[in-house]
Amino acid sequence: MKLRALDITLVGMFVALMAIGANITSLAPFMVIGTVPITLQTFFAILAGAILGSRLGSIAMIVYMLVGLAGVPVFAKLKSGPFMVIDPTFGFIISFILVAFIIGRVVEKKKTVPAFIIAAVIGLAVNYLFGTNWMYFAYKFWTAAPAGFTYKMTWIWMVPPLPKDIILAVFAGMMAHRLEKTVLSKGQFKQLKRVS
Repeated sequence: MKLRALDITLVGMFVALMAIGANITSLAPFMVIGTVPITLQTFFAILAGAILGSRLGSIAMIVYMLVGLAGVPVFAKLKSGPFMVIDPTFGFIISFILVAFIIGRVVEKKKTVPAFIIAAVIGLAVNYLFGTNWMYFAYKFWTAAPAGFTYKMTWIWMVPPLPKDIILAVFAGMMAHRLEKTVLSKGQFKQLKRVS
């Protein structure tokens, strides 16, 4: 697998954006609704797939995950390290790889506004399904669960950020389509989404 300098630069950029998106409340503490922090990880994972394509988008998310596991504090709440694999929220980090890949595959086939938006919403659904189920099983089998913990409770926890994530997913799809038409279809960006 050969990566150009542009590919490496864009992968690095999205790793940085994911780190910022994960810890946006550290920079802007007012971005907390109740006790639920507003993060932008899913937004940037969607953009990675829609802008970079399935190959580079998923590579960017893999690099992000590996950087965090290596000890660089890029995960939410500035967490990091190999023990993150047993954290209940680690499923969401894994899901970003799937999100970027699936969205990339969809928009590589069709480049209309509806295709970008539908791909973004599908990616969000994958993020929630994979991440929430991982969280449930983590609490059930290898992490101390809160009192009265149930599968339903896990999904209830996901309700507060859902409206924000739906809005951001649609916005990400529209933004990526706009970039596709104005920037990514020109010059050296033309070959960005090759799946070699």
